[in-house]
Amino acid sequence: MSSHTIIRRYRDEDQDAVCDLWSRASQQAHPFVEGEGEGERARALREVYLVQAENWVAQRDGAVIGLLGLLGAEDGAGAEIGGLFVAPEAQGAGVGRDLVEHAAARYGALALEVFEENAGARRFYAHLGFTERERRIDEQTGHPVLAVEREAPLRSVSWLHVRDGRLLSVRTRGNDTFYLPGGKYEPGETAREALSRELSEELGLRIPSEELSEEFVIHDVAHGRNGRRLHMTCFVGGPQDIEPAPGREIAEYAWFDRAQSLERCAPAHRQVVDRLVARGRMRG
Repeated sequence: MSSHTIIRRYRDEDQDAVCDLWSRASQQAHPFVEGEGEGERARALREVYLVQAENWVAQRDGAVIGLLGLLGAEDGAGAEIGGLFVAPEAQGAGVGRDLVEHAAARYGALALEVFEENAGARRFYAHLGFTERERRIDEQTGHPVLAVEREAPLRSVSWLHVRDGRLLSVRTRGNDTFYLPGGKYEPGETAREALSRELSEELGLRIPSEELSEEFVIHDVAHGRNGRRLHMTCFVGGPQDIEPAPGREIAEYAWFDRAQSLERCAPAHRQVVDRLVARGRMRG
């Protein structure tokens, strides 16, 4: 997500800005729908969807540039995206992706409907791992829509430890790919508790959870999981001088520079390394 973009709850005072961006974005995306972005459809947005849905906005430099509406949202049980719109001038900068991943982080599995003729949106959702479930004719417009869905992302935690510009990575037994130290949550654990436990099990490092602080979150495709999405929360903290003692599942550990990381590590490393380089913690 851009450093200037935030995602927050929709507020009543956002209505005019939201309706404006929705009108322009929907007319651009659905030129085949008569009266799109105005009239009865605009009234329904104001009086129904902005009232009944769980709405979120993306804001950059004080301006509202995106709208996400969620229906039937239940923690851990998934949600339906009732609407996702990004102002035309802000498209292509990752705002829509950030809104989708925000929904997935809160509710897990996602479903939505998209007009079959909206080729751009279909490519966008396919890129984010959505697959088609069924096709029907929309009663209001007479145009075909596709129902698509995506399973909940794999949630994991990782530790960012850089020494002399190199990033610590580990390889499990029977695997040629290196990963960041960390792993998946166990029931009832917070992210920090999960990472503290994983560092102990993988590398024999005793780092209390309260010494770990969140650095950023990575959204990518989980390596070796048939296209399943990954939601990886990355932390820093703990001592700089460490002496890892690999556990039984870890075949080896190593510190990699940028080129080595991109060559030998899982896909999510590319985003991690790029961010660390941008923050001056690794050499470009």
